[in-house]
Amino acid sequence: MSRIFRRSLSSFKRAPQPFPFAEDNAQFAAHLNNVFPSLHFPPELAQRILTHGSHKAAVHGHNGRLSFVGRRVLESYYLLFLHSVAWNQNQHDYEYLSSRALNTYLLGEHVAPRWSLGRILRWTPTVSQDVLLAHKNIKKSSAKQPADAELENALTANPGIVRSVGLYKVMGDAVQSVMGGVYHQFGGSAAHRLFHTRILPHILLPDQAEGVPVEFHHQALAICERMGGVDGNLLVQELASNRALSELEPEAVETVQPKRVA
Repeated sequence: MSRIFRRSLSSFKRAPQPFPFAEDNAQFAAHLNNVFPSLHFPPELAQRILTHGSHKAAVHGHNGRLSFVGRRVLESYYLLFLHSVAWNQNQHDYEYLSSRALNTYLLGEHVAPRWSLGRILRWTPTVSQDVLLAHKNIKKSSAKQPADAELENALTANPGIVRSVGLYKVMGDAVQSVMGGVYHQFGGSAAHRLFHTRILPHILLPDQAEGVPVEFHHQALAICERMGGVDGNLLVQELASNRALSELEPEAVETVQPKRVA
């Protein structure tokens, strides 16, 4: 066996490096636990959820895989919701309805702010802070601000370039990552409740072309209320006999319970 091959094989078998700063882990977990009081996120999972692949700390783990899982979970629950409401209607294009309501940019614009993800998510924009500040037509203050504060000020002053720097896309990825993390750690039941109480009500958007079609709004709000509303407990286990058929059908995806992080 050649020396180069042995070296590459040993690096492949090397155990994953732990997250470097426990205090950072704690602040990420504290944020998610505050947004979702009925859940308790392990610190390392919380940091992974709230670290985008564009950030320099992504070498220690980022939310790409959880976002991938979260997108599939979101789509599954949404399609099952549509099917349960419009099971006797053949005119709906489910693929189109899914892309219209679960667009990553839309999630970043309408759901992420509800969870204050912009305050905690670690990411790097596609343009430099100097470009943002130049667009803002101001000079950096003599008192040095933290990089994140400068970035936040520049984005706030220039809402028109938010999309161009990738903010909504990154925040939408984070929403999907939260869903993937909840499904992974707490199971399908909690993820199902998260979808119906913390996501679906915020993408109804009655006066916009995007979002959930208006004919589904009443049923979406009714299910949300039956699950305790937008602040309901995400870990409540209900008896099947007390739930409507429209709520039971989406739970079919819960048959496989994911492995939990210790």
